[in-house]
Amino acid sequence: MSDTSDFLGTGRRKTAVARVRINVGSGNIIVNGRQYKEYFPLDNLRNTVVQPLTCTETLNKYDVAINVRGGGLTGQAEAIRHGIARALLEVDNTFRPLLKAEGFLTRDPRMKERKKYGHPGARKRFQYSKR
Repeated sequence: MSDTSDFLGTGRRKTAVARVRINVGSGNIIVNGRQYKEYFPLDNLRNTVVQPLTCTETLNKYDVAINVRGGGLTGQAEAIRHGIARALLEVDNTFRPLLKAEGFLTRDPRMKERKKYGHPGARKRFQYSKR
């Protein structure tokens, strides 16, 4: 483990993509140039972001800089969680069993289903009239 370099991780969820950079520091988390507590208005989203750090007990040991694009706030928070977990693996591979047990390393494959032609939505059909 070298203290001078950055550790990178990419996280994805739905259409959100988060690029995470981890440095040794004091626990500063910056999302798109703003503090994560300012960026995410809800407590559950803030908790989602820091879950991998609290799981590995490294919350105040690393500074995290994040660029996130696409999706909504929940998708972005979960993409960040995925990215932080992947970057922590770059820092120390012994975190793998902890992160894997919590499911932070698994990319959530659920996406929005596409709209089909001749129908108003993905599954919805126009009303059928027999007569």
